[in-house]
Amino acid sequence: MAAPLPLSQFAAFGKKIVCVGRNYAAHASELGNPIPIKAPLLFLKPSTSFLVPPKPFALPAPHVVHHEIELGVVIGKTASNVTAANAASYIGGYCLALDMTARDIQDSAKKSRGPWTLAKGLDGFLPVSSFLPKEAVKDPHNLRLFLKLDGNIVQDGSTKDMIFSIPRLIGYISKLMSLERGDVILTGTPAGVGPVQVGQVMEGALETVGSSKPLITLSVPVVERLPKFDINEA
Repeated sequence: MAAPLPLSQFAAFGKKIVCVGRNYAAHASELGNPIPIKAPLLFLKPSTSFLVPPKPFALPAPHVVHHEIELGVVIGKTASNVTAANAASYIGGYCLALDMTARDIQDSAKKSRGPWTLAKGLDGFLPVSSFLPKEAVKDPHNLRLFLKLDGNIVQDGSTKDMIFSIPRLIGYISKLMSLERGDVILTGTPAGVGPVQVGQVMEGALETVGSSKPLITLSVPVVERLPKFDINEA
């Protein structure tokens, strides 16, 4: 039997991406959405959404696609029905991720009370950074994450503003579905989401608060997706 791939190659074998919506109050407010209080708002992206640079992000025009910079938690071992108190032992590491969202498709889905799958789950709709071992992060709830678009900062937030902490997310999700080695939890995005255009470059960074040296970076150029297609047409 072949040896398992190292956790640093999570994007090659992770089975699922569990996303947490509206986990930053300011982002929920900017889109006019209610803020979750009792439990996290969850949705899934397929593993085929993983995109590893230097591969570019392919924009499916004419759809309006927004950037959403997020801290990703990479699961290190199977977690099933764990408690928030021992959740940290199931963290293998972290990554920086872009939850790309076809906003026009999502808005239409919300109006019809339909799922967000088509807005979130296209191939390449999750650019991810390289792997960051958990030992490199002293406190995952005291990190600055920001995104530049063509050199201008468009999103700039702190993980301390998450509504549901990482241990609470792992505890809650693992009661609903088992988290497996290489799975990723996307912990939500700060305010400032907006559209990207062909020819632009998305540059993200994750820093310890008070430090100007990034723990990890992510750079993704935007190209045109060919052949063109309309998500709404079969």
